[in-house]
Amino acid sequence: MGACFLLFSYFLVVFASLPSFSPVYADANLTQPSFTPINLDLYHSSNDLIEQIKALVHRHPDKLTVETIKAGNKGYEAEITVVTYCQSRKESDDRSKFRILLSFGQHGRELITSELALQILSILSEEQFLHNMEGASLNSIFENVVIKIVPMENLNGRKLVEAGDLCERRNGRGVDLNRNWSVDWGKKEKDYDPHEENPGNAAFSEPETQIMRKLAISFDPHIWVNVHSGMEALFMPYDHKNRTPDGLPSHQMRLLLEELNNDHCHKRCMIGSGGGSVGYLAHGTATDYMYDVVRVPMAFTFEIYGDGTASTKDCFKMFNPVDHTTFKRVLNDWSAAFFTIFKLGPHQLDVHSEAGVSNLDKWVSIDEYLDGYLMGRRNRYGKKMEVLDVGMQEIRTYFRLFLLSSVLLLFMFCSRISKTKGSRQIVSTIPL
Repeated sequence: MGACFLLFSYFLVVFASLPSFSPVYADANLTQPSFTPINLDLYHSSNDLIEQIKALVHRHPDKLTVETIKAGNKGYEAEITVVTYCQSRKESDDRSKFRILLSFGQHGRELITSELALQILSILSEEQFLHNMEGASLNSIFENVVIKIVPMENLNGRKLVEAGDLCERRNGRGVDLNRNWSVDWGKKEKDYDPHEENPGNAAFSEPETQIMRKLAISFDPHIWVNVHSGMEALFMPYDHKNRTPDGLPSHQMRLLLEELNNDHCHKRCMIGSGGGSVGYLAHGTATDYMYDVVRVPMAFTFEIYGDGTASTKDCFKMFNPVDHTTFKRVLNDWSAAFFTIFKLGPHQLDVHSEAGVSNLDKWVSIDEYLDGYLMGRRNRYGKKMEVLDVGMQEIRTYFRLFLLSSVLLLFMFCSRISKTKGSRQIVSTIPL
């Protein structure tokens, strides 16, 4: 009996050590699913695209300027290239001009958006031309307009995509830059996926969003557009609410989007709030921050392409055109759409009235001051201080305690004075 038990145990050990097998049917596909690679005949690499843009600026110094802004914290570094278009470079900081801020490539996998930025810059420099639009017409449109273009907001994330992670949308340390802004930051829906929507450990924890916030606040644009791919849509605020804003600005935004949909999107584009149209709410987005905090009168998110037939794992095909015909159609249609914005935008808004926004509405809160102003300060030796290392929550707390203690001390001082006055002996002027 003992020998049988030992023999049975031996067979169990041998069986457990064998590799596992699953039944294979005759018609089963034994190959791994194929994913579409980046089409290098259509798309520039990130380095090549930035170099092409810098070369374009070098050829047209009368209209274009370029700067590279760098930031970092806790060992993570990021840089963003910003191109400014103005017909007269000396007037690029003229606050009377109509100001437009465009951001492309916020998500690494959406390569088509940065290609669109390059084409728009090529048209602005008149190295390419739109159908039915001549150089003289462009000059009349841009006489009083300044445009800042960020062609690739998420360079570090883009490099991860180029290295083979074709579905990566986050930045170089795994944070979704379009969830890292302060409006309704950190709230998570039931279907929250950290691989897609990680908001970071605090609002503006990422150098990329810090750079973009400073750029937006200093430039103070009349129009903001955040350009994405994944579908065809023209979104206005809000992303974190299932509704659009009230009042005249909302009406003006919708009118402009409807014209773009009719003329350039061939009535295919979804129009409305991001939160009410997509089917899910997004918290901590750039467009909601631009509208609610920076007070940009017209703030948009555009989705310029999406292949609904692609597998959810075939990300390059899902977010980017893969054939030459579709590639050129997308670039031409959306370039024309942006030039319609450049043409109609100043007429939609009264620049001098700033769309009814008062200076009081432009004030920045204590939290925004601490997040934005202090973070970029330099010490007396020129070394950039990383305020995040101290902890923004602690700084806010200490600052508020300082304000509270100052108020209490002032109150006690005033009370002391009043008691002193009340305790003085009253000397009668009437002789007794």
